Amino acid sequence: MKVIEKIQEAAANGRTAFSFEYFPPKTEEGVENLFERMDRMVAHGPNFCDITWGAGGSTADVTLDIANRMQNMVCVETMMHLTCTNMPVEKIDSALDAIKTNGIQNVLALRGDPPHGQDKFVQVAGGFSCALDLVQHIKAKYGDYFGITVAGYPEAHPEVILGEEGATEEAYSNDLAYLKRKVDAGADLIVTQLFYDTDIFLKFVNDCRQIGITCPIVPGIMPINNYKGFIRMTGFCKTKIPAEITAALDPIKDNEEAVKAYGIHLGTEMCKKILASGINTLHLYTLNMEKTALAILTNLGLIEESKLSRTLPWRPPTNVFRVKEDVRPIFWANRPKSYISRTLGWDQYPQGRWGDSRNPSYGALSDYQFTRPRGRGKKLQEEWAVPLKSVQDINERFVSFCQGKLTSSPWSELDGLQPETKIIDDQLVNINLKGFLTINSQPAVNAEKSDSPSVGTSNLLCCLLDLPLDSGIIGSKV
Repeated sequence: MKVIEKIQEAAANGRTAFSFEYFPPKTEEGVENLFERMDRMVAHGPNFCDITWGAGGSTADVTLDIANRMQNMVCVETMMHLTCTNMPVEKIDSALDAIKTNGIQNVLALRGDPPHGQDKFVQVAGGFSCALDLVQHIKAKYGDYFGITVAGYPEAHPEVILGEEGATEEAYSNDLAYLKRKVDAGADLIVTQLFYDTDIFLKFVNDCRQIGITCPIVPGIMPINNYKGFIRMTGFCKTKIPAEITAALDPIKDNEEAVKAYGIHLGTEMCKKILASGINTLHLYTLNMEKTALAILTNLGLIEESKLSRTLPWRPPTNVFRVKEDVRPIFWANRPKSYISRTLGWDQYPQGRWGDSRNPSYGALSDYQFTRPRGRGKKLQEEWAVPLKSVQDINERFVSFCQGKLTSSPWSELDGLQPETKIIDDQLVNINLKGFLTINSQPAVNAEKSDSPSVGTSNLLCCLLDLPLDSGIIGSKV
């Protein structure tokens, strides 16, 4: 789904949209730590998250991999940054084709910073000179598939900011005119550079409206996490620091916890003022840290730790090609990596689900027992690898197994049903006839002795594992 559509949907329902930005860590361990943190943050329901693209394409492969995992395994609507710097058209198209294949629909089109060691941007042979070129290329080659976001600069682009006096009126006006050209070329959303003077941002929004820019303008909020990082980032971006912020930080700059607490307070007050102006979208530059960003959203009443919930046992897919999937085996319910990787080659529903053993959906499960070369393989092929033309055919196959008409199971090394399952044969048949497919089903048992010939061993095992004895539904149509 396009980010612009999610923002419009939130506005129509009177909700404030919020989002998080991350950058690619330098090590594999850092990437895994980021995903643990991201998973906790995404549980709070951001409308989207984005991942940056290193200067000069330095993180291209890592960014592409992280974007894929965000969209398909974390299951959050993902926007990938893409820059022109050091990027010939072929490399740009390769990146766009890759994310399109992975079901990602959102791109933040940027010119990008110069590569490390270079003072200014230099157009490469066969590349683009600016973000406008990139926007035009995406629209020309991919039509309306991608939602395109561009950057806006409340204080003008850093390259035209002249010290403490800032950009000239002419430079600022030219920057606004260029922003309008990007929007007119096909961008449907603007996310701003960081700022700490909220009045400057609100003036920027009004100035954009005055020249005919009507798309949403999302404020980029960078919480202050530590003093040195704050000074370094504002210096790099040439961001104006209001005197009251400097006065508040100077006495506590060596106290990291105090700086972080002030950062939460400042971020909260900035967001309150922005929301009060009628803007209902916030974008938080997290710097891969969670506590400060979540604390600001909590202060604003946009999230509540005690009210995390899911409409399904797993996060619904955000991949544009799989977004309608609402059925998942329970043993994959919270294992998105396994589920996505095992089903990646399946045809689109329904062709990939109801065909015979020649269908790709069988090939995708090559590690399952029914395709392994073993003595029971022939029986599995005869009983399970059969043409299926409808959902009812699948129900009937499971019913036949519950009735003892089939003696093999792709999910078990054992032959046929076990004694404890026979107690609930009739109930299982009814369940499967209604479309709930079951395996490993066991009857509810209360205080049966462990030496019972039918339920003793399984009863003891479930008690030791603290498992419900009547569990076992593997999938259902929600």
